[in-house]
Formats: sequence, C-alpha cells, structure tokens
Amino acid sequence: MTTAKSRGGDPAGRALVIGGYGAVGSAVTAALDAWFPGRAIPAGRNPAQAHRLDGVRTDIADPDAFARTLDRLPDVTLVVLCAEPPDTTAAELCLERGIHIVDVGATAHLLDALTGLGPLARRTGAAAVLSTGVAPGLTNLLARRAHEAVGGADRIDLTLLLGTGDHHGADAVRWTLTSLTTPVPAAPLRIGLPGYGTRTAHPFPFSDQYTLPRTLGVPRVTTRLCLDSRPLTAGLFALRDGPGRLAERPAVRRLLTGLLNRVHLGGEGFAVRADAHRDGRHTAYALTGNGQSRITGLVAAHAARAVLTGAVTPGVHHIEEVPALAGLPEGLTGHGIRLLHHTGGTTR
Repeated sequence: MTTAKSRGGDPAGRALVIGGYGAVGSAVTAALDAWFPGRAIPAGRNPAQAHRLDGVRTDIADPDAFARTLDRLPDVTLVVLCAEPPDTTAAELCLERGIHIVDVGATAHLLDALTGLGPLARRTGAAAVLSTGVAPGLTNLLARRAHEAVGGADRIDLTLLLGTGDHHGADAVRWTLTSLTTPVPAAPLRIGLPGYGTRTAHPFPFSDQYTLPRTLGVPRVTTRLCLDSRPLTAGLFALRDGPGRLAERPAVRRLLTGLLNRVHLGGEGFAVRADAHRDGRHTAYALTGNGQSRITGLVAAHAARAVLTGAVTPGVHHIEEVPALAGLPEGLTGHGIRLLHHTGGTTR
C-alpha cells in the first residue's frame, strides 16, 4: 500500500481541490498556487470550467469516477474538499491510498463519520484536517482560546454574523436554508458583536457545537447565527420558528436559494465571537473580517499547507486539535482579519 509521502516521490506532491471553481475553492487554489506554484489542481463536475482553468473534471458523488481520477494523478498527495460529498466514500478512497484530506464541511453527521476514519488514516500514514473554515474553523480556534483562558469552560457560546452582500456559493446557500429544518435545543441570545452592535443571534446547527464537547471536553456548546441585516435575520428565522414552519417546505427553500444567489443585499463583512464561562468567570475572543467565502478558503489553504509540509500527524483531526494552526487568526490579519479580546461582554 502506498502512502502520501511516497506517491510521486515528492513529500509535498500536488493538491486536488474539489470544488476548485467555486467561491471557496478558488480561494484555496489561488493561495496554494502562490505558496506552491503549479501544485494546486482545481477540480469539479463542470467540464468547461475544468478546461478553461486547466483543471480536472471529476465528481466525488460518483465513487468509480473519483477513484479513476485519483489513479490518473499518482502525484496527488492531498485532496481539499470544498464541495460536500454525500457520505464518506470519497474520503475513504483517499485515505486508503494514503492521500491526505482537508475538509471545509459543516454538517455534523458527516464530520462525525469522517472522525471515525482515524484508524484507517493512521494505518496508511495519511492526515485529515476537518472543520477548516469560518464556522466551523475560526470558531473552533477561538473557542479553544476562551476555554483555556477560564481554565476549562463548562459552557461555550459561539456567535456568527454573516454579511448578506457576500457572494456565498450556491451550495453554501442551499446548506444554510436546509439547515433551518434542523432543531437546536437552545434559546436566542442578545450579544454584542464588534462593529455591529448588539444583535439577536439564533441557534443554528453548525457542526462546531457538536465536535467541541468531544475535542475540548466542554459539557455545553451552542452556536448561534445572525445576519448583518436585522430584518433579514428576523425573516430567516421566522421561516423556521413561525407559523407553518415554511423552511420545511422544499419549494420554499428552492425559491429562496435562487433569490439569494441572485440578490446580494447588505455588506460582505462577518464577525465571530466565542464566549467561555466557568464558575462565574467569563472571557471571550472575537474577530471580524470581510468576505466569508474568501476567508474560509484561506483557512482551508493554511490547513492544506500544514499538511503538505508535514506539520500534521497521521490521523483525523479537527482544526483546534492541530497545534500548527493555533496561531491562524493572527496569521490572517494581513487579509483583513481583526482579532479582539472580550471580557464581561465588553470589547478590549
């Protein structure tokens, strides 16, 4: 059995970026190409885009086709999943060949299933880094800082504000609207977000709140979401919580997906905040940035660089479990990220 290190005889090899033509994948490809010229290969289902961008046509939802792609590219040592697969088959095909993985997915049950592939990854010498985006991703890293600052939290509240003017990918919009149908047993929270004032954030099923109890040992973690537009926030969650629960109707979700892909209201800024509580103690870290899709791509690219340079041990890890990525928020300050420390609900 080959390993990632031996494929093609190059310790770094090349990176196949699945979804490499989209809002997130193009940012991953551009960053990797800047660090490792010629090593990033964009890939996706659209043959015209593959031809135009000198990429590869493949479909991770078709295991046989994806396996043939991997076999045709023996120097690929890393696959970056910027498109969410239906199950873990694509990941298993990579790990069986000793190919590393970086995954930007945010669906809890898929990430749980990927975590279960740890023994396979260790056996073949492959590394997988999960939760590599803004949420999950930067939320996980801030949660770890806040958790450690209070000496081990018994509760963490994560808050994400997204700009409605950002060009989120169609898959991201569809995922967000579909996720409105998933109940989260928690209440909305009024909280201050730097640059946006006090907002009402609503519980939302981002995967970080399900993985952090395991990786950090925190009993209670809740992630909440709001938009930069107060009326749009209220309208979005009225679809979930209001009469008729319109978000559960596929026709309504299809209509909104098309509308949100065409109309971009509001700004492109976003904010993330992680609050940790223990025995009356409270601390929080927050960051703000611009272009959530671009920053998601940069987080994934940094994870990919850590993997390619051998800074991640074999096995399956969430981003907060990789020491080499602990300083990533500071590493993104050149890309417009501003990191802040909060205490007692006040920005410092």
